[in-house]
Amino acid sequence: MKKRILIIEDDRHIAEGLQLNLVMQGYEVEVAADGPSGLQQWQEWRPHLIVLDIMLPGIDGLDVLQNIRLEDERLPVLILSAKAMAEDKIKGLALGVDDYLTKPFHLEEFLLRVKRLLTRYAWENNDDKERDLAAIGPTYIFGNNSINFTTHTAQCASGTITLTDIEVKLLKLFIVNRGKPLSRRQLIEMVWGYEGDIQTRTVDNFIVRFRKYFEEDPKKPVFFKTRRSVGYVFDH
Repeated sequence: MKKRILIIEDDRHIAEGLQLNLVMQGYEVEVAADGPSGLQQWQEWRPHLIVLDIMLPGIDGLDVLQNIRLEDERLPVLILSAKAMAEDKIKGLALGVDDYLTKPFHLEEFLLRVKRLLTRYAWENNDDKERDLAAIGPTYIFGNNSINFTTHTAQCASGTITLTDIEVKLLKLFIVNRGKPLSRRQLIEMVWGYEGDIQTRTVDNFIVRFRKYFEEDPKKPVFFKTRRSVGYVFDH
């Protein structure tokens, strides 16, 4: 099934150019020229991603974003705006935008950001993954370790530890994909999404932490193994 992208942009030339290039990438694309029609098309068409201008007739882009976030906190929204001031970006991020590009922008960068936002959204909303996550249940046991996903705590050799939200996300991802090698880049895209300041070394640091928590000998891991030139695999 083709991914659906809604462009809410009042500049007809920009909207048509983006639509053409996105269609060439294999997406299904609709365009709305103002805030009210954008909200109506979002309600009726249910896109997988919204490309949103801020300065729109009728209702501005930030009000459109607020309306969407009242109902759907997970739908990826990419803002394209001529407003490049830091306070404009901060306001957009505070209201729940997933990514922000200032005009003018490079088409290749735009297409890459779209692809990565959709990759993350697809993983978060994949029915099979959701069923697998539900099947994990509130508690997961491996070796002498026990993870409680309800309380975000774990019991291990060193006692009870409190897990951060990112640690819980990573652990669930490894458990759902147990036995399957995951690259550092895959882990970054699935857990953090597209964020330029996240380095592959960040993943390594979390693996070191997991080995300290859950391995009897962190230098000889049994559960969180390294796959050379690939990444990591959870083996249980």
